Amino acid sequence: MGAEPVKLGIVGLGRWARVLTRAAAKSDKFKIVAGYSRTEDKRRAFEQEFGVAGVPDMKTLLADPEIRGVIITVPNEQHLGVATEIAKAGKHVYTEKPIAATLEDGVEIEALEAKYGVTITVGHSARLLGSIRRIRETIDAGELGRVAFIEANFSNERALELTPQTWRWYKAKAPGGPLSQLAIHQFDILHYLGGEIVEASSMASKLSPVGAEVDDQSMTTLRFADGKLGYVGSCWTSPGVFSVRVFGSKGLMHSETDFSSWDTPHKLHLSSQLYIQRGKDGYGKREDLTVPDSDMFRAELELFAESCRTGKANELTARNGNVAVAVVNAALRSIDQSGHYVRIGDILDEARVRSEARKVNVA
Repeated sequence: MGAEPVKLGIVGLGRWARVLTRAAAKSDKFKIVAGYSRTEDKRRAFEQEFGVAGVPDMKTLLADPEIRGVIITVPNEQHLGVATEIAKAGKHVYTEKPIAATLEDGVEIEALEAKYGVTITVGHSARLLGSIRRIRETIDAGELGRVAFIEANFSNERALELTPQTWRWYKAKAPGGPLSQLAIHQFDILHYLGGEIVEASSMASKLSPVGAEVDDQSMTTLRFADGKLGYVGSCWTSPGVFSVRVFGSKGLMHSETDFSSWDTPHKLHLSSQLYIQRGKDGYGKREDLTVPDSDMFRAELELFAESCRTGKANELTARNGNVAVAVVNAALRSIDQSGHYVRIGDILDEARVRSEARKVNVA
């Protein structure tokens, strides 16, 4: 007989909470049993749609001894405060990506693990796509030889739809436009496939006719600790695509996914392509591979549930979440410095110093 599903709460009951709760309904490993929003109408609507009981305040949710962990889908700038409340109550924390609005907040969220004895899971779900897992397995098996270069692109048409009423219009809320909103997914994937990222160089441009504050194109090059190079591009004025290509001495692999199915991840394999091209074979001899079925949102929450059950961290760590934000910040600084390379370690060290100074000022 299998273990009882892990009981979870969820805070923030907007669009993304609905995406995750739909994914949760397909799992027998966990169950979302309580939801909180400051708005009573949202709580009532969420309960009617999903059967998840609405609670009137965070205190009520966190007082339930059966709830082992809590999912956070509130705005990025609220992640630290909500995560701290959850951790203080001894509950495990799942927070959507990015880990926080600022790297200093992200560093403090990471510190909650040691301070309160909980785990932090960050929703960098794209590394759980079936095609990305297959690429990693192929790399680990040595089929591609020594990997020397990785390129990736995550693009959609968001900048053509922006208005001053949308938060992504504003540079302060969506720095770098697609750089912080889309490319961050690929930074995590390149970290997953390629190992530690040492430095980043980036350029950006603004081409959308709507007149938003944010840039809407970005190109970032990366240098890894072992010498390999990487490239991540993101266009916010184009039909949606999510692609990753890995180049090795024995072959290359390419994965491409249609962004239009992103909110229904169990269907992504139906609009995806995966192939391997071996040795000196030409493009015409590439081998088309079956894209494995996967559901990245269910998978990430099942990883979280297992961390709640065991108290052990999973691969979607706070540290990995902070690396992804650090790469974004390095790219943004590089753009301001006309493309000069910026070291990821320097960005992380500076954030830790600012975090410590903030604690001293509060004390």
